[in-house]
Amino acid sequence: MLNQARKLTFLLALVTSTVVSQEKTKVLLDADTANEVDDAFALGLILMDPMVEVTALNATQWQASHWSTTNSMEDSHRLNQTLLGVMGLGIKTNRGGVARMYDWGDQAQHSAAAYEIINQALALKDAEKLNVIALGALTNVASAVFIEPSIAKKIKLFWLGTTYDFEKGVLRRDDFNCMMDQYALSHLLFSEVEMHIIPVSVANQMTFDYKETRLKFENHFLGDYLLKIWDDHIDSGRTRRTIWDLSIVNAFLHPEWMEEVEITTSKDNGDRKIFYYKDFDAAQMREDFFTKINDYERP
Repeated sequence: MLNQARKLTFLLALVTSTVVSQEKTKVLLDADTANEVDDAFALGLILMDPMVEVTALNATQWQASHWSTTNSMEDSHRLNQTLLGVMGLGIKTNRGGVARMYDWGDQAQHSAAAYEIINQALALKDAEKLNVIALGALTNVASAVFIEPSIAKKIKLFWLGTTYDFEKGVLRRDDFNCMMDQYALSHLLFSEVEMHIIPVSVANQMTFDYKETRLKFENHFLGDYLLKIWDDHIDSGRTRRTIWDLSIVNAFLHPEWMEEVEITTSKDNGDRKIFYYKDFDAAQMREDFFTKINDYERP
């Protein structure tokens, strides 16, 4: 009886260990999906991952761009919903702020997206952090922290933005994602949010050739949809694109493919610790992406 009880205890521990090890990693996504082609590619990759639970998909704005649409956030929100429909997924979507943060007073853009971040962060236990992957302007994330400052230390942010010179230690903020909301970036740099950033000067390795992409994707429903986004974009006709956002999504999914370093920003950039991705395996990411898209079936 004693040996049998020990066996049962061992089996129970084994089952429990297996369940825990297979527990999905939760993440909230925040994207300016209608801005460029790369957002849909990156979202497609993480949305199909069986070991990730996407708790919400927020839309963010890119209103300051010279090629922006009348309501960039709304266009991103609709494209988020379309992508989920194509993939057969039922994930909560939220509208974000319609423009960058305000200049003074209550600077926050109050939106469903900002309050989604607040509510999810406040629901966590003390030691837990909310994973957030932001693919565009930081309006929604910074607005959430502005509205409820206590959540800053409960957010682990993965973001594509800035240019960083690793030899000289110079951080520049003149790239697209920064310029779409400088107030948002400044607010987060001077906050307790844990920041993991891939600068555009590193992410630019993530390039795709149109002919190769069409050859790999054709006759797969999701691949065909992503090709349609490439074809229909305002700058359609490009034979090669930088799929920027795929790099930061893979930094979250496969940290082993990344070279990450800790840096200290200058005083005018927060004088704080930030984690920067210095390099990554672009070839492996690209091949993995093609394989996963072609293997994907609607749930």
